[in-house]
Amino acid sequence: MKEYIATFYTHAGAIVGKRDLTALGIRTEMMPVPRALSSSCGTCVRYEADSPHAERFVKDLEAVYEAEKGGFRKIVEGD
Repeated sequence: MKEYIATFYTHAGAIVGKRDLTALGIRTEMMPVPRALSSSCGTCVRYEADSPHAERFVKDLEAVYEAEKGGFRKIVEGD
C-alpha cells in the first residue's frame, strides 16, 4: 500500500472524492493541504491504496501526489 494525497479546486470536489473512495472500501481522511503542496482549495483527501484511483475523481481534481520519504511526488495532473 502507498499513501496518496489528492488535491481539489473546490471543497465540494474533495467531499465527492472522499465519498467515492470510501465506497470502494478505502479509508480516507480529509485534511488541510500540506504546505509543500499547492491547491486552490485548502482541503485534500489522504488515503492509502494499491493504486492512486485517479479515475474515481470526476469532480474538480487538481492533482494526486504519492508520499515519498520526506515529501510528495505529483503522479497525476487533474483537468
